[in-house]
Amino acid sequence: MKKVFFIAAFTLSFYVANSQTFTRRDSLQGGLRPERTNFDVQRYDLSIKVDPDKKYISGYNNITFKVIENTNRIQIDLFDNMAVDSIVYNKTKLAYKRDNDAVFINFPSALAKGSEQQIRFYYSGNPKIAVNAPWDGGFVFAKDDKMKPWIGVAVQGTGASLWYPVKDHQTDEPDRGASIKVAVPNGLMNVSNGRFKGSEDLKNGYTRWDWEVTNPINTYDITLNIADYAHIHDNHNGLDLDYYVLKMHEEKAKSHFEEAKQMLDCFQAKFGQYPFTEDGYKLVETPYLGMEHQSAVAYGNRFKKGYLGNDLSGTGIGMKFDYIIVHESGHEWFGNSITSKDIADMWIHESFTTYSEAVYTECLYGYSEALKYVNGLKNNVENRKPVIGIFGVNKEGSGDMYPKGALMLNTLRHVINDDAKWWKLILDYATTFKKQIIETQDVIGFFNKETGINLTSVFNQYLRYKDIPELQLRQKGKNFEYRWQTNEPDFTMPVEVIVNGKTIRLTATNNWQTEKIVFKALDEVKVNTEKFYINTKNL
Repeated sequence: MKKVFFIAAFTLSFYVANSQTFTRRDSLQGGLRPERTNFDVQRYDLSIKVDPDKKYISGYNNITFKVIENTNRIQIDLFDNMAVDSIVYNKTKLAYKRDNDAVFINFPSALAKGSEQQIRFYYSGNPKIAVNAPWDGGFVFAKDDKMKPWIGVAVQGTGASLWYPVKDHQTDEPDRGASIKVAVPNGLMNVSNGRFKGSEDLKNGYTRWDWEVTNPINTYDITLNIADYAHIHDNHNGLDLDYYVLKMHEEKAKSHFEEAKQMLDCFQAKFGQYPFTEDGYKLVETPYLGMEHQSAVAYGNRFKKGYLGNDLSGTGIGMKFDYIIVHESGHEWFGNSITSKDIADMWIHESFTTYSEAVYTECLYGYSEALKYVNGLKNNVENRKPVIGIFGVNKEGSGDMYPKGALMLNTLRHVINDDAKWWKLILDYATTFKKQIIETQDVIGFFNKETGINLTSVFNQYLRYKDIPELQLRQKGKNFEYRWQTNEPDFTMPVEVIVNGKTIRLTATNNWQTEKIVFKALDEVKVNTEKFYINTKNL
């Protein structure tokens, strides 16, 4: 697995404050019990056949793992609507017990700590079909313009075990990568992650397409894309670029996907080298909007600017770039390279990636446009529940992790108030935790250490509570007083106000403080809410 940082994720008070009813299935999928922590996956070798007409999968996954603690029992996951055909170890079929989507596998004798083992897990069935991919996990069985099958899958949050047997938890990625071999009817192609290793006509009406991933990979990132694709190859500064699109879109894609090059230039300048050079970079046209499948980014934005031709920021700036190319590729750094230990900390993926849209805007159009873009995202924030979810039960937090998280990072930039330090901080963050699995406390600890500023209360307020900080002002004679009203105790954060045309930087706390500047009326004190995502209130 990637290096995993284990720090206590959160306190019991958070669970109480966010009490919900969770099932055994939730805890089996989201929890870390001994049957999961006693082994470390080294590699997946997936070999399956997909029947588009029957919407049926059959095949096996070879799971190679290292034993962390002596054990004769492990947990592998597979949705309970999929059949376990057999599980083979050293040419012997193993006994197993199904419990919801968990498959508890028993070995005839204890596996020794430090040893490397392998099982072959045969399975089959009709995988769950998504109602609204990628938000609702599952398969999409569509048709192209010539009525040929066009198939994709997206399972983030829902779980990779929806369609193949896997240790379905973000703490464990295969250290030595994976192979994905998918047999499809002749005349179709399968595109998966990593490098294409060749195809083989199986002489039964099917051709198998083989792909190899050398890097560790999130299990929800492992993918297949089946269609009658056209292949476009390019290279940019030594990085292989491969695009797979429906044949009717080949010429359009050649010009439209040129944007990927300037996106890569921007992100590599700000976040460091593309993390998966060994596996190349791909955009693959899909029958759903998009997904950050590592080295095989799903693209379904219909070759439009914005988000299906709309500007999520409401500023007009979002129409200057293809949202899916930029956002989903940003995940190669934040989500695919840097991964959250628990889905409850998915903000680590989405907040930084949404902020990368503003970064891209700044690379192309400058700081002022980037500031307008990120502030336009305020209209998409609900502030109804915390950004961080519930740990151990496969529960994400609020969708505010996207816009609110980006606005929090914009706020932190202006708290630091030194762009040279800010860009170094972001670059160092992306490179320090490259190909690692972390949690919120790791992010906070890193930002605190590198800036020399205690930002803990700032992160906590934006992530752990639904409300954003409120700067309260009141008049005291010819001066004014100010303080923060927050859920987080001992909250401290700078802010800028403008009085009589003069910008004043204040370090506000939860306690009233006085600023001795003469003015006539309190409404003359203007708070900079473009640099700081806050509410204000005159008392």
